[in-house]
Amino acid sequence: MVTTYGVLARDASLGAVPWSTVVLDEAQTVKNPNTKAHRAARALAAGQKLALTGTPVENRLADLWSLLDLTVPGLLGGQQAFRARFGTAIERHGDEAAAAELRRLTQPFVLRRTKADRRLLPDLPDKIEQIAYATLTREQAVLYQKVVDQLLDDADRATGMQRRGLVLASLTRLKQICNHPAHALGDGSRLAGRSGKLVRFDELVADLLDVGEQAIVFTQFAEMGLLLQRHLAEHQHLDVPFLHGGVARRARDAMVAAFQSGSGAPLLVVSLRAGGTGLNLTAASQVIHYDRWWNPAVEDQATDRAWRLGQQRTVNVHKLVCEGTVEERIGAVIDEKRRLAQVAVGTGEAWLSELSTDELRELVVLERHSW
Repeated sequence: MVTTYGVLARDASLGAVPWSTVVLDEAQTVKNPNTKAHRAARALAAGQKLALTGTPVENRLADLWSLLDLTVPGLLGGQQAFRARFGTAIERHGDEAAAAELRRLTQPFVLRRTKADRRLLPDLPDKIEQIAYATLTREQAVLYQKVVDQLLDDADRATGMQRRGLVLASLTRLKQICNHPAHALGDGSRLAGRSGKLVRFDELVADLLDVGEQAIVFTQFAEMGLLLQRHLAEHQHLDVPFLHGGVARRARDAMVAAFQSGSGAPLLVVSLRAGGTGLNLTAASQVIHYDRWWNPAVEDQATDRAWRLGQQRTVNVHKLVCEGTVEERIGAVIDEKRRLAQVAVGTGEAWLSELSTDELRELVVLERHSW
């Protein structure tokens, strides 16, 4: 029998059947243990349960606990005990001993293959990732410093949920300023000459156009996607489509078909969430992340729209980062999290809201040489 998670959650009769094998495809869909679908999947009586997913950890280590709770109940204990034993130690403190213990416990039950494994896809070309550094303009630096000063002042007085919301909102604001003043201000003002990141973006675009390559440009912000679309029309005289969550399915398919066939513009701007799954964009040999999503799993899913079966050329991935800012420092934190190599470590953004004011200051303060 093949069914959906929606039907599983609604149809109690499925739970009355003694199944031999239950296969949970796209298992990250039921990673939240508080949902009806997760509880229904856990309640199924089966000789064995298999969970298939490309993202066993999307936001935090609790995702891994949730999937193993479905397939091997009790292996990692209860949710609270797991958080105390592994979650805080690994996600917040980089405890390698805890990571090694988690790896030892889960390894017999996790079969993980990535596209980097040449035995799996021997014909897949290389993927080369690099940081493209940019320098803030004076206007960006002034806007950035104002937000930092306000954040550090407010963070000392706020508490609880109010403080967490304040921190995440301010960090998002800093990312928007790094993108472009017009993005942060939302005033429809001119684009040229005001953003160091946009200047660096223009250099990358010029280089790929010179050699006749195609590129996907990812941004997590719909507003920035529209600004990039406008800028490419004004600066490069290119009519570049923007694929985002609000695009109807037929229009989305037309954009992808034109890009894949080479009959449209050599660039395609895509919102990071819309580009996370379900797209095959192997015509692109260049990927540009205009802004970084601070969750590598989401960013990697987007990159893999180009780096997948059918790709014939080496894929070059460019991640735009403003020097001396929160973008550069959080990039370093994520790299350190990745270093806990074979353990799927949570890298969502929630941990940022728990930083002390001193830790926040170290994260966001603007280095003077950066503009």
